[in-house]
Amino acid sequence: MAGQRGTGTQSQCQPCPDRPRCTKAPARNVGFPPRELRDLQVRVRAEQQTPEWKACYAVRSGVEGTVNEFAHGHGMRRCRYRGQPRAHQQHVLTAIAVNIERLSERPAAEEPSPRPPTALQNYLDQQGIPRSKSWRTLGT
Repeated sequence: MAGQRGTGTQSQCQPCPDRPRCTKAPARNVGFPPRELRDLQVRVRAEQQTPEWKACYAVRSGVEGTVNEFAHGHGMRRCRYRGQPRAHQQHVLTAIAVNIERLSERPAAEEPSPRPPTALQNYLDQQGIPRSKSWRTLGT
C-alpha cells in the first residue's frame, strides 16, 4: 500500500510501514514536473554543491542582511517622495545614516602611543633644559 499513499481509506493504511510518514491532510496532490524542468532542477541542485557556487553565494548572503535591515528596519519598502531622483536621494541619505550608525557602534580605536623623543629632546632632557611646547611634544 506504500504506492497508494493518500488514495485509500484509513483502514487500508493501517498495515502500511510508511504510515508515520504520511500526511495528516484528508487529500494530497502530487505533481510531476515536465522532464526538462526536472532535469534543470537536478542540474542546478548539483551545481549548488560545488565550492565555486558556494563562494559566489556567500557574497550574496552577506548582502541579504543589509537589504533586510533597509527594508524592515528603516522603512525602505515605500518611498517617502515621488519621482526617481527624490527616491534615489532618500536611499542615499538612508545609506549614509546606516553607515554612521554602524560606525558609531564600533569600538573606539586605541589611543596611539606617544612618539619617542627625538635626539634633540633627549639631549635637552639630559642637560636639564626645559623643552618648549611644540606640536611634537603636545602629547607628553
